[in-house]
Amino acid sequence: MLTLAPLLLAALSLPQDRPTAPAPVPVPDSTLRALAVRAVHAPVIDGRDGDDVWRAAPAITAFREFQPVQGKAPSYATVAKVAYDDRNLYVFVRAFDPDPATVSRLLARRDGWPPGDHIVVVVDSYHDRRTGYEFGACPSGARYDAVLTNDGDEDSAWDGVWDLATTVDSLGWTAEYRIPLSQLRYADAPEHTFGLAIARDIGRTNERVSWPELHRDRPGITSQLGDLGGIAGISAPRRLEVLPYVVTKNVTTTRDTGYGRAQRFTAGADIKYGVTSNLTLDATVNPDFGQVEADPAVLNLSAFETFYQEKRPFFIEGNGLLRFSVNCNSINCSNEGLYYSRRIGRAPQLAGQFGDAASPTATTILGAAKLTGRLAGGLSIGVLDAVTQRQTGPLDRIIEPGTNYALVRANQDLRGGETGIGVIGTIVTRALDDSSRPYLRTSALVGGVSLRHRFLNRQYQLQASLTASRVTGTASAIDSTQQSSVHYYQRPDAGLRYDPARTALGGDAEQIRFAKVGGGNVLFETSYQRISPGYELNDLGYLRRADWQEQGTWVGLQFRTPTKWYQELSWNLNEWNDWTASGLLLGQYLNSNVHILLKNHWWINAGGTVSGLLATQYCDRCARGGPALRSSPSISPWAGIEVDSRWRKTVSPAFYVNYSRGSVGRSTYLNVNPQITARISSQWSTTVGVYLEWNDPDNQWYGNPTDMAGTHYTFAHLKQRTESVQLRLDYTASPTLTFQAYAEPFVSKGVYSDIRELNLPRAAAYTDRFRPYGPPGATSGFNYQQFRSNVVLRWEYHPGSTIYLVWTQGRQDSASPYDTASFGSDLRNLFDTHPDNTFLIKVSHWLDW
Repeated sequence: MLTLAPLLLAALSLPQDRPTAPAPVPVPDSTLRALAVRAVHAPVIDGRDGDDVWRAAPAITAFREFQPVQGKAPSYATVAKVAYDDRNLYVFVRAFDPDPATVSRLLARRDGWPPGDHIVVVVDSYHDRRTGYEFGACPSGARYDAVLTNDGDEDSAWDGVWDLATTVDSLGWTAEYRIPLSQLRYADAPEHTFGLAIARDIGRTNERVSWPELHRDRPGITSQLGDLGGIAGISAPRRLEVLPYVVTKNVTTTRDTGYGRAQRFTAGADIKYGVTSNLTLDATVNPDFGQVEADPAVLNLSAFETFYQEKRPFFIEGNGLLRFSVNCNSINCSNEGLYYSRRIGRAPQLAGQFGDAASPTATTILGAAKLTGRLAGGLSIGVLDAVTQRQTGPLDRIIEPGTNYALVRANQDLRGGETGIGVIGTIVTRALDDSSRPYLRTSALVGGVSLRHRFLNRQYQLQASLTASRVTGTASAIDSTQQSSVHYYQRPDAGLRYDPARTALGGDAEQIRFAKVGGGNVLFETSYQRISPGYELNDLGYLRRADWQEQGTWVGLQFRTPTKWYQELSWNLNEWNDWTASGLLLGQYLNSNVHILLKNHWWINAGGTVSGLLATQYCDRCARGGPALRSSPSISPWAGIEVDSRWRKTVSPAFYVNYSRGSVGRSTYLNVNPQITARISSQWSTTVGVYLEWNDPDNQWYGNPTDMAGTHYTFAHLKQRTESVQLRLDYTASPTLTFQAYAEPFVSKGVYSDIRELNLPRAAAYTDRFRPYGPPGATSGFNYQQFRSNVVLRWEYHPGSTIYLVWTQGRQDSASPYDTASFGSDLRNLFDTHPDNTFLIKVSHWLDW
């Protein structure tokens, strides 16, 4: 290993013929505290340390490795300095490397984060040890930024406006930052202490080092930051940023005579205003998200709604503060919660009743606003309000009413952030007419409280929450709610009070979690949660099902000290039991998983779940409103292998496989998912992923037909095959000019056979649960084909100002025969269908005062 002293002397030595340079400030004698100096003259952001202020600024040198070996001295030195003036925070980092030619200079789009060498500056300007900002740099000038909430949750949708310059020279490489204070939030005070951390990835040695030393066996990130003092005399500016934009798009239209084209022009603006030093208002007027990548193709044969990830920047940013989860623990943290932003601007709910092919496929958002911030006493608040436009189909009939969505979220931190008490309230109101009132709820109100408490040196944590909901509407609308897959009040053996005359429905949910979250190799969590039958979130939130309770325990062993066999290893054992609220056992599960990072930075992952071995379990959703069906034991192993992509790999493959077997061997499932990412050059990268699925359930729901004999709850054997390919191509001409292409052809087809109806659904023998239904040998099927693609050219021609050129194409067909021979012939048929093309140009310009 090279000695560090010559490198440090070289880093700190500057020419001595500058009489105007201020006197050096003493270096603080602490590995947890640093000092910033006021810049008399702002440094030139050029990636070099020749400015006067960098001579005066004390050096931060006490970097330590935190991965793979905790606390080890780094192979190469890192030196950082911090300065400020009335408008900006400045950071200079020198990353020494004796062989600069090996420093990775891969380019990537913003927030793309290529593998190899990185520097990350983390600033907790509130100094609350719960929130912060990340500013990442690569030697190529590629950049990454994010907002941190809840002591480590990253929100990478935030794109701050800040400057970066990097250089690679004979000593290694450097990163010089200018972070406008207008991008940070802090109290209005004469003096400030910010939280600070600076981390570095050394690509060719696969080391991660930081100041202060971060500990992976401790929970959180911002709670581990050091202190940055010496900041005085800065005001907290009342920021005003306006991002006006114009969009012109050429779209495919549907006419009585066929297809046509239409030219559309829209304009809008995003606004950010510092209401006070601690509160910021974000607003969007007539937003357009045409540059956002399309959702992946899905064919959903389950009873539950498909969840789609949020990709619209306005709604992603700040989600961490607004989030309030339900059905979340260490075993399974689902996407369910009180706030699901995809409800705003959703697909019209009544398009199936009153729409046609020419009707809108998404609801227009007229405007939305968020007020977020943190007060000096540790109170974090978030307020959201959004209004969507009335959408109509033929004969001016409403397919989605004008709707107002509102949310208020607050969290009070106590004991330096170790304890938190939170509240939330949401309300949705719809402007319905006579035609839509029988189908949609008029209003929805949800509220809740939460508690988080860390104790015993932050190693243990207790969490609890209580929420309640109430929805109102006509008797017809609330009857539809009761009979929906979330509730199924009509189940004949549920014991629930189904009332078709109801005009309101209410419910509640509770959860408590106790966990060991840090310290040592052993971690655990045990939890209990319950959701009452009438609980409903799906107006502004997302909930798969109500009438449910669960107890679960997770125990994990983590070995983070490298050995001759591996870099790190973790193993967990989990058990959980699900019941209805009245106590019917839905599942009894035992699961175990292992994750091993080998010395060559390959991950090996494997695990499996067994259910129903020790107790009789039932599926109360399988018959879609019918009686509960006994579930046979099942086994579900899985395995995967992939490269740790943080480090420099020209080719990064991954391969995962999942298998399950149940219904006394009559039901099987297998999916195979290989993927490969290749760095063709420093500017080009491509990813190809293939998804293959063989789904053969013997008890697939088929329908609930009704005749003179009553309702028949029918099932069939399904033979389903799904094939899709995801293609991505990225070209980065510079950190501000990028090209991205995404395409996904998707085909899923299946054949239903052996159609039966329920006979004795709770019988011990599998064959006794069903009896034949319909003509012997009857079959039916489906062949669903879809293609989605996006091509986006993005040019950030000025900091915060962007031009997008976008081409989006969609194709869809479900009329082909389900017995088509091959995937290739299905694709040829798909590309014979008429495309839905959209060509878009979007120009935005950032203005600030």
